[in-house]
Amino acid sequence: MSTNTKPLLYSYWPSSCSWRVRIALAVKKIEYDIKPTSLLSTVSENAYTEEYREVNPMQKVPSLQIDGHTLCDSVAIMHYLEETRPQPALLPQDPVKRAKVREIVELISSGIQPLQNSSVLNYVGKEKSLEWAQHWISRGFRGLEKVLSQSAGKFCVGDELTMADIFLVPQVGNARRYKADLSPYPTIVRLDQDLQKLDVVKNTHPNKQPDCPPKFAEK
Repeated sequence: MSTNTKPLLYSYWPSSCSWRVRIALAVKKIEYDIKPTSLLSTVSENAYTEEYREVNPMQKVPSLQIDGHTLCDSVAIMHYLEETRPQPALLPQDPVKRAKVREIVELISSGIQPLQNSSVLNYVGKEKSLEWAQHWISRGFRGLEKVLSQSAGKFCVGDELTMADIFLVPQVGNARRYKADLSPYPTIVRLDQDLQKLDVVKNTHPNKQPDCPPKFAEK
């Protein structure tokens, strides 16, 4: 891929990891093309599987082709964007705040989201998948709430929009999708409500994606 080519994002509309990257690209004001990439098991709904195997050996989304490179993990993508396009910054200059942002990112990306990933829920089975997702989201949110109650200002860490916020919004979206009880987590709810008002969040919402089914669009 030529380094002059517009970045290409392989994204699936309900994927929280894809949403993270869409928000980051919007914050950085990076224009890109999007390739809807369903990873569902049925062939009729999975037109990109064989092609995508060459893009991302893990067969997960998102993947971003940018600057002649292909990056296949939302955390790696985010750090690449920060290092190659540092403004607007998504990491604070203060080292303690920077570490706190990374802590929150890891709590979500490693400690919560993978346990309710669609591939995990499919393995657990339909009868138990909702209970499983609710359990692990709630368990993760109990810890995350405590962290955020100490670090939050206007945003997750002080008053700057950071990667932590970009990871929080889609994870709360997952929690609502799986009907998790959010009432015990007032800090998480407050932050999400404020973040939902930002154009970079509204314009990248799953329900505004080109592969979003009409019955979910704009809801």
